[in-house]
Amino acid sequence: MSFDIIIYFLFYFAAIFSVIGYGLLFGEITNIKIVSKNFGYVGLFGLFLLTIYSYISNFFYSHNLLHNSILLLVGFFFFLYSLLIRKNLIKKEIFQLISIFLILFISILIFKTHDDFPYYHFAYSYYLTQSSSYIGIGPFNHGFRTPSSIFYMNSLFYLPVIKHYLFHLPALMIMGFANSIFIDKIFNSLKKNNINFLKFFSLLSILFVNIFFYRIGEHGTDRSSQILVFILLIEILLLFNFRYILEDKLFKIFILIGLIISLKAFYVLYILFFIPILIFLTKEDNLIIFKIFKNKSFYFLVTFISLVLLTNFFNTGCLLYPVSITCFPTFIWSFDLEIVNQMNNWYEQWSKAGAGPNFRVDNPQMYIKFFNWVPNWIEIYFFNKVSDFILGTLFLSIVIYLIFNSKKFKKIEDRKCSMVFIILLILLIEWFYNHPSLRYGGYVVISSLIFLAISLRLEKKINLRSNLKNKFQFLILLGFLIFFGRNIDRLLNENEVYAYNPLSQPYYAFDNKFYSIQNRFDKLLKNYEICKNGPENQCLNDLEPRVIKSFGKYVFINDR
Repeated sequence: MSFDIIIYFLFYFAAIFSVIGYGLLFGEITNIKIVSKNFGYVGLFGLFLLTIYSYISNFFYSHNLLHNSILLLVGFFFFLYSLLIRKNLIKKEIFQLISIFLILFISILIFKTHDDFPYYHFAYSYYLTQSSSYIGIGPFNHGFRTPSSIFYMNSLFYLPVIKHYLFHLPALMIMGFANSIFIDKIFNSLKKNNINFLKFFSLLSILFVNIFFYRIGEHGTDRSSQILVFILLIEILLLFNFRYILEDKLFKIFILIGLIISLKAFYVLYILFFIPILIFLTKEDNLIIFKIFKNKSFYFLVTFISLVLLTNFFNTGCLLYPVSITCFPTFIWSFDLEIVNQMNNWYEQWSKAGAGPNFRVDNPQMYIKFFNWVPNWIEIYFFNKVSDFILGTLFLSIVIYLIFNSKKFKKIEDRKCSMVFIILLILLIEWFYNHPSLRYGGYVVISSLIFLAISLRLEKKINLRSNLKNKFQFLILLGFLIFFGRNIDRLLNENEVYAYNPLSQPYYAFDNKFYSIQNRFDKLLKNYEICKNGPENQCLNDLEPRVIKSFGKYVFINDR
């Protein structure tokens, strides 16, 4: 075992504890005691607070090694301070979280990264570490037109010694914190035989996440947001069906929605869930709207979404690129509306199996209209991508159903799930018609509909005398074993193909091509300083965006 793997391991846990420290700090700021009860939520709140800080701070300065080192240490020491002086910090929760991240550590040992990682995930994250934000960076890369909050999280883990090799950590943190939340939902009150459909939904969710999403390198910006949607659905269904402290429940829902939307802009559609929430709460209390405005998390949500929209605007001139109605083409860095519409059609064409690395359909405009694309999509994408996923999800659901099913029906009150089913069906229709790729929300919408139906059925047929706790524990352990085994198999394959040995060199494959966008930035800005007094500030050549400086910010003029 090399010294590198030990250093990697130490930085890995130091960063996790630091995020937890910021989660505890967030609890102090908002005066929400719930954060001390489940460290999964503490972690998510820490990521939420850090991401808001990341968006704001990068407008003024870069997230360089010194900045990030100080930031990490502050969070780490706040974690230690809280651990020493706060009696309500549950040691069992800390032990559980450490155990989860010990298991997940194997998944961050990656050699071959996702295709999008060197293309724009790394490029954007690294750019944030080298400079304060520029204006008009959309033309440099398609990915720079649709920035994700996970890039801003990544940039905070650019650290001495380890450098940029923890850029996968935020995705893994979201998965680890989600695991902790699922486990808490399952085992909370289980000793009292307080079994409801959400315990089965949580069980199916944790098994799905660990078995289907075992490759952290493939999470990108999509799977992390879908993992959080599972938790959001649980919290909404808890609100509808069980009595909880309203302020704490809304706090969680607002933070989850903020994170989900920030990770992928089209998840703004999930604001639809506010409609049934408001309808439900209005029935409970006509003055509920005023209580929502008094909830501190509401203002954090508004701030977070505003920062995301503002960042999109400064990158492209659009609040939600490539939705043309949100664009302002008159600014010097803005994209022309024709280009925006072309890009929107391209994303739709790609998600409808009309384009790939080696092919394009002949008439894309006609192809994406109505349901012209369906036969080709079924042939190329549904078989075997979607079909395998649905069969795997059904198999998982049937296994869980057979394990817990009994012949006796138990009388329970009707559950308030119809509004959630309706919203999920609307999202499924929208997904299928506009962007029917599993990565664009398909995983969570399809599986949630199946899991919710199975869970409601199981609640009525559960045998309370059948060692439920042991069954839950066994299945969760089995899920972690499958996760671990699939990652072992992945590492063995990477060792065979790439001679990758994580014990001696744990870092992902890297070459100077990863710096290509940053090198373009550096070259342009260096040339600008040299020739800024030249004719019309023309730098380099007409193939590169022109640069001006306004109010201390570099602005790239979009002439294309």
